[in-house]
Amino acid sequence: MHRFLAIIETSISIAFQELRANKLRSFLSLLGVSIGIFCIVSIFTVLDSLEHNIRTSMESLGDDVLYIGKWPWMDEGGEYKWWDFLSRPSMSVSELNAIQRKSQTMQYATLINSSNGITAKHNQFEVSGVSGYGVTTNFEKMQNFEIKDGRYFNQAEIDGGKLDAVIGSEVYDELFPSSEDFSNKTISFSGRKFLVIGVLKKAGDNMAGFNFDRAVIFPFNAAASIMDVTSRDANNMLMVKAKDKIPTDELSSEVEGILRAERRIEPGEKNTFSINRLSQVTERLNTVFVMIDLVGGIIAFFSLLVGGFGIANIMFVSVKERTKIIGLKKAIGAKSSAILTEFLIEAIMLCILGGLMGIFVVLLLSFVLTHAMDFPVTLSIKNFLIGISISTFVGLLSGYIPARTAARLNPVDAIRSN
Repeated sequence: MHRFLAIIETSISIAFQELRANKLRSFLSLLGVSIGIFCIVSIFTVLDSLEHNIRTSMESLGDDVLYIGKWPWMDEGGEYKWWDFLSRPSMSVSELNAIQRKSQTMQYATLINSSNGITAKHNQFEVSGVSGYGVTTNFEKMQNFEIKDGRYFNQAEIDGGKLDAVIGSEVYDELFPSSEDFSNKTISFSGRKFLVIGVLKKAGDNMAGFNFDRAVIFPFNAAASIMDVTSRDANNMLMVKAKDKIPTDELSSEVEGILRAERRIEPGEKNTFSINRLSQVTERLNTVFVMIDLVGGIIAFFSLLVGGFGIANIMFVSVKERTKIIGLKKAIGAKSSAILTEFLIEAIMLCILGGLMGIFVVLLLSFVLTHAMDFPVTLSIKNFLIGISISTFVGLLSGYIPARTAARLNPVDAIRSN
């Protein structure tokens, strides 16, 4: 055992000596392995991060909320027939009232009118590309935004359609620079002035499609006073949340029956609305993740293949350069197994170093994504261990033939070689 450990220690030392002696050659040989390990670890890391972020978003929003509108989030078993969906009637206040009256499984329900591309102004400042959300009661109970400053609407403001607004963090930063106090200040959009009563905390996009950072929230009845929220073209959506311990499927079936009755849809006729859930998105994303994993695996395989050939090449060169030394070692009693082990460990060390280079690049990119691009990256020891294990396996494969060639050298011929 002691002798084997001595061989390992000597092999590691020789491997580092070879790296120092041939820096450029070693770097180019390790590059293929580094790229391959980078591909594998980065794909696993990104997929883990996406899964974690999705689960976090689902936990905050809950998969017990139905999003009901004219547009399905996914195709409904075949081609996405947008021309049929376009002709559907929009969701209405009467349908919201019907659900609130008749549903036995609902905890909350709300109606939202969405407007995109709003330009909001305050004095000489303006911000474009803002999303406007005209909402009824209970909207704040079904979304994961928080008030940073000020307050949210009270019931009287919602019911009365008062021209008050709660704005997102990006809207506030652009309309009220230098942290200007928004108290008793107004902003203008859609031809009306709204009193700002609150500012939201920065939250980012969520899975339901809301971007509250660049948004203005105001009462639904206020939206009705400045635009036609009852037309077929109105972008209205119902949100319905299930009571505790009520299965979402049960809520969905009940709400579907209420809406079909409200719209007087005959038995056998298709719905003129779509009931969407966050789980639909995650199921589709899982399919996409599998494809990304497959494509990334193919890229990583070819990168590792090229890297393996590079390591094998550098090991053959190393055997050639040290042929006389191998002959001398065998002449004084070194066994073929010791020579084989020495070169195998050297190849493995080279691959592990290449793998560590790839992992280091992943760490750098994860830092950039987390802090510069606001995409939280989930780092996992498991993924790093997978990368190191694959590096070791590539080292064994690429180093075996050169190591066996060195182990089989005849000591006399090796000493006489040029």
